[in-house]
Amino acid sequence: MSAVAAGNPGRGRRRRLSKSSHGTLHELNITPLLDLVMVLLVIFMITTPQLSNDLDMNLPSAQPPKNKPKEKPKFHYVDVDLQGNFKLNGQLVAEKDLPAMFAALKKSEPDPSVVIRGADNVDYKFVVKVIDELQQAEISKVGLATVAAQ
Repeated sequence: MSAVAAGNPGRGRRRRLSKSSHGTLHELNITPLLDLVMVLLVIFMITTPQLSNDLDMNLPSAQPPKNKPKEKPKFHYVDVDLQGNFKLNGQLVAEKDLPAMFAALKKSEPDPSVVIRGADNVDYKFVVKVIDELQQAEISKVGLATVAAQ
């Protein structure tokens, strides 16, 4: 016989209470889960940019270089003075002759290196003129230097 039929009403009630109390276990409280997801999201947002900062570097080694340069690199110097006069390797050159001189320099050497030395207070348009002529002659190894005015 069942517990209810036997006259024991408490036993049947206990079953109903236990069934109703298990009903709340079927509902999942997702608030702590969302808190955990948000904390993990913040951690990944902070650490991810630090992982992507790659910097390729060639560090010097303690070993001597395998290929030693046989000769020092040759530099050609273009001096620009305060009056706008140009000298290529110490030789005075007129402004109109600069393109021809640079073209001849390019023909004589495959990849010449040129250093432009201007007085410290020279009008910069003269230096820009030399840079422009070098660019038109397709000379790409160009350096700039300043010298004290005399």
